[in-house]
Amino acid sequence: MKFEPIVPLIWTHHLNETVAFYTEKLGFHLGNYSEEWGWATLHRDACELMVSRPTAQTRFEHPFFTGTFYIKTDDVSALWDHVKDSVKVAYPMEDFDWGMREFAIYDNNHYILQFGQELE
Repeated sequence: MKFEPIVPLIWTHHLNETVAFYTEKLGFHLGNYSEEWGWATLHRDACELMVSRPTAQTRFEHPFFTGTFYIKTDDVSALWDHVKDSVKVAYPMEDFDWGMREFAIYDNNHYILQFGQELE
């Protein structure tokens, strides 16, 4: 038995704005998109994300998640330089005792995205 990578599915009332945030700010590519279903997939390298409007059966008032989405990258400094002036920053770039250089931002829905790279 083999597990595959986890693919988060985030809910939003703002599907088009969310697709624009991830494609324009973070360089994701739009995969599948259905206005009728209120759903899209976004990809960048090995990272995948699904975005969906809540359905009538979904109890959803506003975005919530009790953690963060942590994305490892091979050049966190370049990504930081690219996004820091155009997004809401949760915390700036920092080197941590546990051996990671990372920063965190908020997406347009207020979900927290952390980006990290192992220190050499």
